[in-house]
Amino acid sequence: MLALRKSNERGQANHGWLKSFHTFSFASYRDPREQGFSDLLVINDDRVAPAKGFGQHPHRDMEIFSYVLEGALEHQDSLGTGSVIRPGDVQLMSAGRGVTHSEFNHSADAPVHFLQIWIVPSVQGAQPRYQQQHFTNEEKRGRLRLIISPEGTDGSLSVRQDARVYAGLFNGEERAELTLAEDRYAYVHVAQGSITLNGQKLVEGDGVRVRNERTLALTEGDNAEVLVFDLRPHELPGMA
Repeated sequence: MLALRKSNERGQANHGWLKSFHTFSFASYRDPREQGFSDLLVINDDRVAPAKGFGQHPHRDMEIFSYVLEGALEHQDSLGTGSVIRPGDVQLMSAGRGVTHSEFNHSADAPVHFLQIWIVPSVQGAQPRYQQQHFTNEEKRGRLRLIISPEGTDGSLSVRQDARVYAGLFNGEERAELTLAEDRYAYVHVAQGSITLNGQKLVEGDGVRVRNERTLALTEGDNAEVLVFDLRPHELPGMA
């Protein structure tokens, strides 16, 4: 079963320097029907003006990853990490028992467009850690490349949850299929472009909750960039 979350139904915030779309409830945007899905809690689609950003702020007990679509994002944290994240890079910060960080647009003249995604960890109070890995377009072209997994399989980043994240680029006749275990959920998010999922047309910003499906077929991409989350069959209260 596919349950569509349309791009234009997402929450919106415009702070001038920051324009954000919220797939699920976040900050001042609250929708009792959209509190996350399984262990996937946040998908924020952020556009930050040149030389602007988020100052130092704390997190704990959350797996937070950033996926840059355009521009460059500068990261600093209390673990001593300093990095710049560009398209193709995946950054995963495990907040554990507590960490502070800042995120700024690295450019003085161009905006940065990125997704920030939160996954609820399976353990509390763990040691904070930082990971970053680059995945080339060739690795994602016409296929779903594993970028995050519990075990760090195949060069992916290691997340403290029974969740796997795949990224793919699709155009024209390129297609890919992902077979899910019988007892798994999935969430599909279209980061850019448009694509067809199991016969259903999706556009940029659309998301789909997937239950009781064994195969996900991605076809008819038009400059599409897609993230697919393989998740536990866990329902939040009132979200069945």
